[in-house]
Amino acid sequence: MITGKELIEWGFKPGKWFAGAIETAQNMERDGQSADAIFTYLQTLQPVEIMPRTNRLPFSVFLEPESDIERENLALVTGAMDALMRVPTVQAGVVMPDACPAGTIPVGGVVATKDAIHPGFHSADICCSMAITVFKRKDDPKRIMDVAEKITHFGPVVGDHRNGRVMPGAIAAAFEANPFLADIVGSGHANTGTQGDGNHFLFVGHLRSTGQPAIVTHHGSRGPGALLYKRGMAAAKRHTKIVSPRTPEGAAWLDAESKAGREYWDALQTIRLWTRNNHLGIHDRIAAALGNAIVDRFWNEHNFVFRRSDGLFYHAKGATPSFAGFSPDDDGRTLIPMNMSEPILIARHKDRKEALGFSPHGAGRNMSRTRYMREMIGARAVKDVMRQETAGLDVRFWCGKPDLSELPGGYKSAAQVVGQIGKQKLAEIVDHVDPYGSIMAGDWEQDAPWRKKKAGK
Repeated sequence: MITGKELIEWGFKPGKWFAGAIETAQNMERDGQSADAIFTYLQTLQPVEIMPRTNRLPFSVFLEPESDIERENLALVTGAMDALMRVPTVQAGVVMPDACPAGTIPVGGVVATKDAIHPGFHSADICCSMAITVFKRKDDPKRIMDVAEKITHFGPVVGDHRNGRVMPGAIAAAFEANPFLADIVGSGHANTGTQGDGNHFLFVGHLRSTGQPAIVTHHGSRGPGALLYKRGMAAAKRHTKIVSPRTPEGAAWLDAESKAGREYWDALQTIRLWTRNNHLGIHDRIAAALGNAIVDRFWNEHNFVFRRSDGLFYHAKGATPSFAGFSPDDDGRTLIPMNMSEPILIARHKDRKEALGFSPHGAGRNMSRTRYMREMIGARAVKDVMRQETAGLDVRFWCGKPDLSELPGGYKSAAQVVGQIGKQKLAEIVDHVDPYGSIMAGDWEQDAPWRKKKAGK
């Protein structure tokens, strides 16, 4: 009776396929087929290992450094992209002007792949996005801020925190119908009406063109998106371990045409709908509380996977699409934020080929939050930093404790990024939302249980 040991002696490599191969070989042997016939047939069953490229593909870089810190940042970004361009599914890549290193793929990086969806290329903050609502009546911006602060919720969801709201039935049904989402419907309900921490915000300002007040929100898919990412990565690692075990885990992928790949793609679209509903639901409640009519609104994601007419999957890790039809509800406009003290840009598409049809998603960073706090903030008093960084703005931190790493000084020069958008023809800036103020989560982790425990030790 043919055994696994014998197959290994014949030169076959063990793996997930091995148990089935042994059974097939034994059945063929019982049917009286020769060892040569069995060997020949098993060769058709053995998975062919897809090897990473020895040499990377070229990629475009639109980041123009102007200081030593920016040159250091660029070196880290291009180093990460260099590794990505060796992944066998990758066909093209680009670095945006706001790029900064962040693990497998830089923030501000775009990678196009063939027949493959890489969860690690969009990360846990799936569908991080922007939404704007413009009001008809010119309202007191402080009043808008006060109303928004009462209605929204930033930071972690504690328990089943629904604020009396649930996601629409059609979206809940889509969750239930998808294997990746079916058992996290509760997370979708619990996170509805909430926003994130870190760099996520609710921005109040006015259109430069008309003076009309506007609110802009920035957040992703919260708890359900993070859970989907975790499951997608697990499935991708299982697949890639079989077909391309030498590919780094962070670059693992799902075969887009496989059952799991199609289900994951469908789950991404459902999470997109959840996120859109969450943005606009918050806006609707603010509009209702203000008693002000809505005259315009649109939204766009900048941390997602897009499929273009060429059939490739464009993974944007913090990059704004700048090509027509990037989503079913694209109206030709996108939002590009900078920092709380700078206008949010309203842009139209340019679809520059060398940029893969993308533009920056914001101002980006030149260094990590930790390094910024250590080298730029240091021992300076919080009130002094706040006074300097937020002069003339109404800046509020929802948990009550400022997150100094999110102040304007933590970001790249907005003027520099805006200049590069124009110079490189990455998007057409058609209007601005000038700032009155912003609400952010703040440093809620200061009082987190794990921090207190660590401090106690």
